[in-house]
Amino acid sequence: MKIDRLIGILSILLQREKVTAPYLAEKFEVSRRTINRDIEDICKAGIPLVTSRGPGGGISIMEGYSMDRTLITSGEMEAILAGLKSLDSVSESARYRLLMDKLALGKQDMISSDSGILINLSSWYRQSLAPKIHLIQEAIETRRHIQFSYYSPMGETSRRIEPYLLVFQWSSWYVWGFCLMRQDFRLFKLNRMVDLECCKETFDKRILPPYENEADRPFPVKFLVKARCKPSIKWRIVDEFGPETLEELPDGDFMFTTGYSDKKNLLCWILSLGDQIELLEPRELRGELAESGRRICEIYGQTGTNIQT
Repeated sequence: MKIDRLIGILSILLQREKVTAPYLAEKFEVSRRTINRDIEDICKAGIPLVTSRGPGGGISIMEGYSMDRTLITSGEMEAILAGLKSLDSVSESARYRLLMDKLALGKQDMISSDSGILINLSSWYRQSLAPKIHLIQEAIETRRHIQFSYYSPMGETSRRIEPYLLVFQWSSWYVWGFCLMRQDFRLFKLNRMVDLECCKETFDKRILPPYENEADRPFPVKFLVKARCKPSIKWRIVDEFGPETLEELPDGDFMFTTGYSDKKNLLCWILSLGDQIELLEPRELRGELAESGRRICEIYGQTGTNIQT
């Protein structure tokens, strides 16, 4: 993008006394004519650049023109680069890597070899995730519809939306946009989207409601859960719900207490922990767990299988 190139050129000129047009053309992979137009645009923006010919010539900022060459501190630069590295972890292009190179050029004395933080926004699904993010980014920039098949607890549906925002929260990537089927703004998880396409049809930007990031309570609590847990699964409950949900009992077991929003999801989670947990409340769900256990015993208690392959 041109604005990225202009920022990159200015960053180089702030760190070096003089550079040549061929050097900039090679650095940004454009023609010398394009670099000359960029220099003119920078001058029009109020930053006086001068060019000199002959041996030792090149492009530089006019002598006597005062610009703060340390616009940001080393700590701020490290924070910016950490953020760009996180975006690079889910990018299928070199866009963020090139921007990091431009920003870091000549600032090696400002940036330590280890910033002390590494953010990786990718997942086990990086190969399929990165193309989705790239496609949705382009659709947002060009205001084009996207369509896809979407899997949810209610089944599979075909959706077409106006995408407005890529969101990373709750350890996953989502796209927030206006769903044409529901006629309302919805949040869609990228891992549940298949057959994603960018449509030719464009849309006019709507008046957007504020995106509400309820990070602490993404799902409304509908009932209270109490369960007796063995020490062997303490790590998992701490990882998924936090240590404040556990209370150690005199016999070494733990009492797990939290709010929950979805009955089906809770039953699946309890079953996944096997005999290391006993659901105490809601009491009415104990019967459903017992029935699920009975059906599982019927399946695995048989010598053969009823599943046709």
